[in-house]
Amino acid sequence: MDKIKSIIKEYGLYVITIILVLLVKKFVVSPIKVNGTSMMTTLHDGDIMILNIIGYRFDEINRFDIVVVDEGNEYLIKRVIGLPGEEIEYKDNQLYINGKKVKENYGSQVTEDFKVKVKKNSYFVLGDNRTNSLDSRHFGSFKKDRIIGKTSLIIFPFNRFGEKK
Repeated sequence: MDKIKSIIKEYGLYVITIILVLLVKKFVVSPIKVNGTSMMTTLHDGDIMILNIIGYRFDEINRFDIVVVDEGNEYLIKRVIGLPGEEIEYKDNQLYINGKKVKENYGSQVTEDFKVKVKKNSYFVLGDNRTNSLDSRHFGSFKKDRIIGKTSLIIFPFNRFGEKK
């Protein structure tokens, strides 16, 4: 019995620490790596960011937030363009939301014309590199429960460290 107590005393703190780290990673914040060029020039392939998982449990998802979406086979990092119930249209490389022209500082390439109605409790997301992005134009709108969290802080490489919006 003393041997078991000794083992628990010796290794218990390590076990508790590992459990806490895993819980924080699963439910609070987690590192995530940018794969591909669909968010260029804002984000680069290989950037490592901090994903805020718990934030959307308490805050709203806002237009132009950078979010991570669970596509099923992989996580996608994209920018929120359309909110639930909105009509999103691109015409002549210009964004219109519910028929009103909206200034957009993101999207480095030509965006082909399209028009879509965002479903209830769903979000329309696009990559900033519009000519090289698989996004809601391909997958459709994403339900809120498929948005894992928000990300804007690059932690590596160090020369790109900081918040990107």
